[in-house]
Amino acid sequence: MNITRENIDELNAVVKVEIKKDDYQPKVEKILKDYRKSANIPGFRKGHVPMGLVKKQYGKAVLVDEVNKLLQESLNNYLNEEKLEVLGNPLPKAQDNFDWDKEDYAFEFELGLAPKFDVNLNTKNKVTHYKIVANEEMIDNQVKTIQKQYGKLVSKNEVEEGDLVAGTFKSKDGEIENTTTLPVEKVKGKRNTAKFIGAKVGDQLSLKSKNLFENTEDLTEFLGVDAETAEDLDVELSFEITEVNKQEPAELDQELFDKLFGKDQVKSVTELKEKIKEDAENQFEQQSDQQLLNDVTEKLIEETKFELPGEFLQKWIMTSGEKELSAEEAKEEYEKSEKGIRFQLIEAKIINDNDLKVELEEIKDLTKDRIKMQMAQFGQMNPSDKDLEDITARVLANQDEVKKLSEQVLNKKLLDTYKEKANLEEKELSYEDFVKEVYN
Repeated sequence: MNITRENIDELNAVVKVEIKKDDYQPKVEKILKDYRKSANIPGFRKGHVPMGLVKKQYGKAVLVDEVNKLLQESLNNYLNEEKLEVLGNPLPKAQDNFDWDKEDYAFEFELGLAPKFDVNLNTKNKVTHYKIVANEEMIDNQVKTIQKQYGKLVSKNEVEEGDLVAGTFKSKDGEIENTTTLPVEKVKGKRNTAKFIGAKVGDQLSLKSKNLFENTEDLTEFLGVDAETAEDLDVELSFEITEVNKQEPAELDQELFDKLFGKDQVKSVTELKEKIKEDAENQFEQQSDQQLLNDVTEKLIEETKFELPGEFLQKWIMTSGEKELSAEEAKEEYEKSEKGIRFQLIEAKIINDNDLKVELEEIKDLTKDRIKMQMAQFGQMNPSDKDLEDITARVLANQDEVKKLSEQVLNKKLLDTYKEKANLEEKELSYEDFVKEVYN
């Protein structure tokens, strides 16, 4: 067997694989002998079929199969030994009037070669690294939300703003009858709200479905109708009040602090606000980090220049999917994917240049951290080492999960590399301003 390569240019090459009879014949003969032992051909006892008949019936198929296996194996070995970085897969060159009756064969493959380039993380233009802070307004609003969430309902007789009103909606045509509880602030418009404010238990209010609530989702929920009915609903309604409750906010005391964070972890309103700020900013950091990854990616694609074997890749795209594409469709698909291809190459270069590797222990540590966070949400603050090890082992038995966690560890290493080496400019702002600036 002989394999040679002709470099067309820096990005394209043709590999020629020459296979001689001696390369495949021993394997073909062995397979045909095995076939002879088990062949069941009418007129002959099993194991006594003439070899000539076996070759006539099975020889060509076995030959083609073994040559193709040998071809694929030798081509893969050659690419690995030569350390050739190829894009896509080798494409076989068409041969007119290929003759399997010959004893020696020659095959040619087109290769698209990965470009050689350098990546400069210290980009010409700075990348904004957002530091998102929780401001006083956000923290105070979160305190109020906690108080409301853990507050208690106090029964009363007359409706005021902020109350929860229970009752039954009925339509005059009898098509709607639904018992529900709604917050007064869900009612839309001053005229409708005025009918609720001051009303008492037992009162029956006359209303219209049109413009009663802000959206069709509320109509669906409070009237008990489907979305299609709610879309253009315009009927007269009655609402009989059966119960009025005021939600009193929870006291900011030690009992509430212990319920939220565990015994004696927080001991004052000041510490509560500090904890809320810390937790919020930890969550904001995840969003900031993701945005940094996105922005550095865009900047590197913009500033790292190299050519791709575009013509080869379009030809490869034409035949690589389940359905063969036309030249025009392949070109369109290539243009859509070119940016992604470029960053895959850039990212691989960064990983290689900075020797970024994912170790099994790092995947285990990340898994344990995730498990502890999930258990803490259900009040299990201190799981045993054995429980953690057992759950981690079950999670890592799933190869899809291992792959996902491995990507997350690698992304974290890429992020740390960017923070250390990229040309960053820190910008501190509130979450509200971050959303406005980044997501418009």
